[in-house]
Amino acid sequence: MTSASSATPVSARAVGITVSHLTKKFGPVTVLHDVSFEVRPGEIFCIMGPSGSGKTVILKHIVGLETPTSGEVRIGQLDAADPETRTKIHLAFVFQAGALFNSLSVYDNLALYPREHRLGNEAHIRDRVMHALSILSLDKTGDRMPSELSGGMKKRVAIARALVMEPQLLLYDEPTAELDPILSATITEIIGTLREQSAITSLVVTHDRSLALSIADRVALIMDGRIRAVGVPDDFKHTTDPTIANFLNPIIDLKNPRFKQLEKDHE
Repeated sequence: MTSASSATPVSARAVGITVSHLTKKFGPVTVLHDVSFEVRPGEIFCIMGPSGSGKTVILKHIVGLETPTSGEVRIGQLDAADPETRTKIHLAFVFQAGALFNSLSVYDNLALYPREHRLGNEAHIRDRVMHALSILSLDKTGDRMPSELSGGMKKRVAIARALVMEPQLLLYDEPTAELDPILSATITEIIGTLREQSAITSLVVTHDRSLALSIADRVALIMDGRIRAVGVPDDFKHTTDPTIANFLNPIIDLKNPRFKQLEKDHE
């Protein structure tokens, strides 16, 4: 598969990621096997794969929550495993469940980071928070509590909170999980349009093939802890690889169901 993408915008502020021969073991179990790929500054890069394939473990290495057994991860020219990297690179993470503080209003959830890091006076912080809310069409939600929000609104607030950090690199962990098709399309559109408005590199871990194949500049498919393919969306839409095709467009077969085959594989 090709890795070319002439449409990728490149910004001096956006940063890239280089994953080189990354292997991760937890005890005797190897969850990542010699994984290598590159995310270019300013692009939307999606990592797809089945549950348990190692997608979230890769994210944890990028944010410094895990260190490689071997290999390395670099953000720009900096080692992702070095805590100092997070002080030099503006990185934000959108958690799968949103991870909002239930005891804080929407406004205070967004204001928490700039307040703790003393990024200006309260008037400046308010401008920063309201700007992020306006981008996500959440202007009227500042006084509401997370418990008063729908699932889709919580996702949007979580993205707005990340934007308050003015990131160079924005990481999403399953941003459309547990959302209906319309809300999933909405979040997909948000991720796509944010790149047009800001100098942000976006790395999206997702099961959502519609998201990955509609807005990604490039896609990596990981299976069993190994990169199976990296390419532009059209490469995946027209793949001749039966394993990839089966993952993207599984056929329902009641006469030979998959769970029966799984039983045989574990006998």
